Amino acid sequence: MTSFLYQVDAGIATITLNRPERLNALTFAVYKELRDTFQRLDTEPSVRAIIITGAGRAFCSGGDVEDIIGALLGRDLTALQEFTRLTCDLILAMRRCRRPIVGALNGTVAGAGAVIAAACDIRVAAESAKIAFLFTKVGLSGADMGAAWLLPRIVGYGRATELLLTGDFVDATRAYEIGLYNRVVPQAQVLPEARTIAESLARGPSAALGVTKQALEAEATLDFDAALAYEAEVQAQLMQGPNFREAHEAFRAKRDPKFT
Repeated sequence: MTSFLYQVDAGIATITLNRPERLNALTFAVYKELRDTFQRLDTEPSVRAIIITGAGRAFCSGGDVEDIIGALLGRDLTALQEFTRLTCDLILAMRRCRRPIVGALNGTVAGAGAVIAAACDIRVAAESAKIAFLFTKVGLSGADMGAAWLLPRIVGYGRATELLLTGDFVDATRAYEIGLYNRVVPQAQVLPEARTIAESLARGPSAALGVTKQALEAEATLDFDAALAYEAEVQAQLMQGPNFREAHEAFRAKRDPKFT
């Protein structure tokens, strides 16, 4: 059994974390493989959208207690820094990947799994999908793997502070109320709903979607004047592209556009 399954169908890559007996806990190898996969997907021509989910009754319970946490206790500072940078590189690869990422969150979403969920562009969660940023529960900073950057931008500063300081689980209803989940559906509908969203995105103008995702990242550190200048430049470039012309021609012909 591999640590995660990977398949591509109709332009959608589906990554399924595949250690159900361990609630899809992460190992050193999984971190590296996921990082490398998202880096590759940024330029994979056959993929236009991505789904990440978990096998069994959990999305991801975080770092494996035996394979990671126990092993880290015997490492020196340099080795620990190598590991923490690896975990951050996974999240960076997800955010830099220009393909839209839909998280299909089935069940427990905890620790590193919660940050992976936060790094997705859209989150579809099961009614049972409780989530917690558990890091302070094990004596570590709640600001891990970019959580203190990502979470305030999703749920606001005050709610992010509470989630990261307490490390407490939040049920699906509350997570939806604060904007952490985009949609909450019955367990059996999580993957089909995520697939519907991914299919819609895959039919869209991939270059424009990638630019939009990049803008959300870039403009987080820009003032308003600089953000406007940035948007004006990239929008003008897209207006020279084939998808803008195709949208116009499809509108005039009263048909659906066929984006490249």
